[in-house]
Amino acid sequence: MADPESPTSTEPLEIGERTVAPVAEGADAVVEQASMLADIFTSFLTRLQQPWTLYQMGIILALIIAAYLLKVTCRPSIRTHIAKAGYSKTALRIWAVIIARLDLIFFMMVSWSTYFVMSAATWPSRSYFINIAAEIATAWFFIAIFTRLISNQSVRALIRTFGWAYAALVITGLWGNVSGLLDSLAFETSGFRLSVLMLLTALFTLALLFVIAGFLTKTTSSRLNAAADISPSIKVLLQKIAQISFYGLAALIGMKTIGFDLSNLALLTGAIGLGLGFGLQKIVSNLVSGVIILLDKSIKPGDVISLDETFGWITSLGARYASITTRDGREYLVPNEDFITHKVVNWTHSSDFVRLDIHFGVSYDSDPHEVKRIATEAPKTVNRVVTNPAPVCHIINFGDSSIDFKLRFWIKDPTAGLTNIRGNVYLALWDALKENNIEIPYPRRDVHMYTPEQNKLPND
Repeated sequence: MADPESPTSTEPLEIGERTVAPVAEGADAVVEQASMLADIFTSFLTRLQQPWTLYQMGIILALIIAAYLLKVTCRPSIRTHIAKAGYSKTALRIWAVIIARLDLIFFMMVSWSTYFVMSAATWPSRSYFINIAAEIATAWFFIAIFTRLISNQSVRALIRTFGWAYAALVITGLWGNVSGLLDSLAFETSGFRLSVLMLLTALFTLALLFVIAGFLTKTTSSRLNAAADISPSIKVLLQKIAQISFYGLAALIGMKTIGFDLSNLALLTGAIGLGLGFGLQKIVSNLVSGVIILLDKSIKPGDVISLDETFGWITSLGARYASITTRDGREYLVPNEDFITHKVVNWTHSSDFVRLDIHFGVSYDSDPHEVKRIATEAPKTVNRVVTNPAPVCHIINFGDSSIDFKLRFWIKDPTAGLTNIRGNVYLALWDALKENNIEIPYPRRDVHMYTPEQNKLPND
């Protein structure tokens, strides 16, 4: 038996049928494509007047309400189950995605079930829109799952929006006409043509390729960080090379995909070279200095350095600057060129051993031999002071009011700080001298007061 609602050749074009626009240029192409879309929209409105089409719309609305009610009913019990099951972090992330899309999942289930039942019990036209709704829901669900892998929220929203729109247009059969209209909206000059379709395609393609490049860069960095036989500076260098390579390749592939002539890059490269030569001297100098630093391994992440008045840890090495974090929590971004042209003290370059000096003085009533013995034993009671090389103490001066000494000791963990270890050694030395009744003198001045009679000379 024939479908009583199937279209005949005399009826207007129905939604879902593809049309191929004839070749046209300029305003005629825009008018023709817009006319085709208007005909499809008119056909859609005409079909909406058919009884079973209205029934399908009502069924789809009922399925949406049913999916929402199922979500509200099942979500609390699902969350209770997850809380009691003790899943791993990966499983919890999967469950979080499922809970966020419960309404879409339930709509997919009820819409596909309804479509299969109706297509088996009645004519295909009476479940046509239900089938479209089920296909769109399924496509949107998988696009939402895929885009969850994208960490950048802006790029994720862009790709998700383009994906949802493209899937809906393809499933409804409107993509051919919509793409024709977007392609007809173009700007042409001197043999160059730029259409709205090209812009949207370029935007989507570049976003997708940059997502892939970011994933490859992150994966490569993770593998390099896990390699124990590669030095930190070489790891940073390889990570930067991989990042530039992946993103550069993504940009080239994206431009080639949308039809950009890569031979035009020769002129652009020349212009960039000229700009680098005149206006970007400092930037180029920092870039080259960064490569030299990574290759000669003079500094690396984790080193403790002193540069001018800055003392701290190198936390990261960038293409243009190095990040140094001081003990007071400040983070300095030092240009790479400064590490090449300035004097840098690297406390952990080839050895972790660092010698520190402290100065002190004792009273002239003290035995200097006993003071040297006591002073060399005092630092050994401090945890971070090493015993090999052993601390030493030397007389350096006979001062106005004290015998001056210099106490030298070694540590092997400068990353833990220098001021604090000096303070601890000073305290240990103070305790040792007090215990042995050795006085630490301070400058003393005596003032004598005379009366006027005492100030007179004998001959006065």
